[in-house]
Amino acid sequence: MTQHWIVVGGPEVFETTRQLGFTRQGFKSTRRLMANSVVPGDLLAFYVTGRKQFAAIARVTTPVVEERTRIWTNTKKPDELYPYRAGIEPVVVLPQERWLDAEPYHERFQWTQRWPRANWTLAYQGNLHSVPEGDFALLEGDMRAAAAAAGSPR
Repeated sequence: MTQHWIVVGGPEVFETTRQLGFTRQGFKSTRRLMANSVVPGDLLAFYVTGRKQFAAIARVTTPVVEERTRIWTNTKKPDELYPYRAGIEPVVVLPQERWLDAEPYHERFQWTQRWPRANWTLAYQGNLHSVPEGDFALLEGDMRAAAAAAGSPR
C-alpha cells in the first residue's frame, strides 16, 4: 500500500536533490522512525521552506538506508547529515516560477486542520510528514496541471 509523505526542507536542500536529478533523498537524523517507514513505491511531495511552496513530487525506488557521507547542507543546522536516505525518481517537477503556494492548501487539506489558519505554517514544522492519500491526490493533481501549463513533460 502506497504511503504519501511531505518532505520539508530549505531551498538549499531541495536544490541539492534537484541537482542529483531527483535520484536520492535524505531525511534528518531526528526522523529515523518515520524515515524507516518510507518504502519503495511511496510518494514524496517537496515543500520548500522560506518560499512556502510545493515544488515537486517523487516516487521512492529503494529502501531507506543509513549513510553518513555529506550530500545535503543546511545553513541553519550545519551538522545535519540527512543520514536516512532512499533512492527516488521524479514524478512531477515544476519550474520554479510554477511552484505552488502552500497557504491555500491549509483549508483544502485534511491533515492541516489541527492548526489554526493564522498559524498554518506550523503544519510544516519537521522534516517528514505522513499525509492522507486524498490530500496528496489533490496536490498531485494541481502540480500536474501546473506542469502541463508550463509545457513540462512531468
